[in-house]
Amino acid sequence: MWFRPAYPPKGPETDLEAGPAGFARPLYPAMTERPELRWAFIRKVYSIVSIQMLLTVAVGAVVVYYHPIAHFFVSGGAGLGLYILTFLMPFIGKVILESAMLTAVVVISLTVYTFWAARRGHDFRFLGPFLFAAIMILFVYALIQLFLPMSRISLSIYGALAAVIFSGYIIYDTDNLIKQYTYDDYIWAAVALYLDIINLFLALLTLFRANET
Repeated sequence: MWFRPAYPPKGPETDLEAGPAGFARPLYPAMTERPELRWAFIRKVYSIVSIQMLLTVAVGAVVVYYHPIAHFFVSGGAGLGLYILTFLMPFIGKVILESAMLTAVVVISLTVYTFWAARRGHDFRFLGPFLFAAIMILFVYALIQLFLPMSRISLSIYGALAAVIFSGYIIYDTDNLIKQYTYDDYIWAAVALYLDIINLFLALLTLFRANET
């Protein structure tokens, strides 16, 4: 059961606490909690996601471009390094930059859209079952490709399908961030958004790789 603190009528005495006028407005029509509290929660989550992304970029850059570390991770079988190398080594160059730029554009656009739609009363919780079914299809598709080599067309289909699915997850998890997550769930909210962004980035990498082969 989601925690919904009471949203008392605002008066002059709470204007300073509310901060800028935009943070005092409800994020969606049926909002019952105080907007400034929800905005503080949202800022906290995005701060954590930003730190996660910066650390990921730093670790990925060091592992990929500093060969002794890359060799250590591969020879030692370290999970994080091996994971980064497996996905990034084939894409060194402009493909990574193109995928990163497109990922940033998609994430920012979908985030702005979700906040805009939520303020106008749109609800994206209905996406949950469809996204779950889609991710299962994607998983089975990838499992099949383990036994059959991926052609260029198959790789393109996989990358495009994954990009669409994780774009949907960004909308879904952002909507949950606005309406559903409790104030104690900031870690889960940050991890969900972080995984959405990383998986979208990897999907776009796959799509670009298929187009370059």
